[in-house]
Amino acid sequence: MEDLRKVILIVDDIELNRAILNELFYRSYRVQEAANGIEALKAIEKFGDQIAIILLDVVMPELDGFGFLKELKSRYKNKQYPVFFITAEDSDEIINRGYDMGVDDVINKPFNPSIIRRRVKNTIELYERRFRMESIIEGQTRKIKEQAEKLRETSLAMVDTLSTVIEFRDCESGEHVKRIRTTSKVLMEALGDADPAYRFPAATVEEISVASAMHDVGKIAIPDHILNKPGKLTVEEFEIMKEHTVKGCEILQSVDILRNSDSFVYYYDICRWHHEKWDGRGYPDGLKGDEIPIWAQVVALADCYDALVSERVYKPAYSHEKALEMIQGGECGQFNPALLNAFAKVSDILKQQGGDKIRSETVQ
Repeated sequence: MEDLRKVILIVDDIELNRAILNELFYRSYRVQEAANGIEALKAIEKFGDQIAIILLDVVMPELDGFGFLKELKSRYKNKQYPVFFITAEDSDEIINRGYDMGVDDVINKPFNPSIIRRRVKNTIELYERRFRMESIIEGQTRKIKEQAEKLRETSLAMVDTLSTVIEFRDCESGEHVKRIRTTSKVLMEALGDADPAYRFPAATVEEISVASAMHDVGKIAIPDHILNKPGKLTVEEFEIMKEHTVKGCEILQSVDILRNSDSFVYYYDICRWHHEKWDGRGYPDGLKGDEIPIWAQVVALADCYDALVSERVYKPAYSHEKALEMIQGGECGQFNPALLNAFAKVSDILKQQGGDKIRSETVQ
């Protein structure tokens, strides 16, 4: 029958010392002996994680205790073996050097058998508890990551479904949502490259890109005769249309999975303020300048560009060049100058991703 007890590795060039230590531990542990550091390394290769502790002499031929510790650290960077120096050397320099190299304890020869047995036992149990705790934490962390990924996938599916429903009700293709996400991501990255003040981690840029898909969720609450009116809206109708920003926020707040997510601030800000303008002439709150969160500014520009190059019930599709001219010329309201510069730098990318292709498809 296989002996499943933990292994104690005794490393000492004097056979009598190994025999004395063996006598102390063989009843509770499997004992392996090595006469020098080289033999000890071979034993570690053989027994690996079965080794519970290493009892190490300092002065040995071929590879001494310090040389062994150096090799141990080099070869097994991701593993930790408890190590006791058991040595007749008692100089502070030797002892401190041992601790600096990762030794857990130093026991001087001659030693008290009862004391060394207890100290070894306590250290082994301490390491086992720590390893169990690390294993539990690793398992819990893995579960949390898996749950977070499932939650993220659920959220994305819900966002895609809701945003697509909105677009079809608005007589739009679901492709509009995808283009807004792509354009927002390109603009965020370009803005961050140009100005460190607007630089965000890639994960945050992705969250903002996803949140942009819900910018018009409030249109669910707008009557069809206003939402799809082919002509210009009256003053009264436009006031009703503007309510989609506020109503959208109310809808978002009613969705627990979004409200409780770390990304909710992006969903809310984009939904409420993607029609604000740099000069304060937007709606619903008349914010101006940097009062408008940069992610809301980016989605506002992405939405404006896509609206220009797409056919709508109230207008034909403009070319990429015409849309660029109108935005830069202020015909669509004022935008952050830094954002306009970033927009100009990536305009060719936007043209390749959509631009004239959208226009050519919509006018056929």
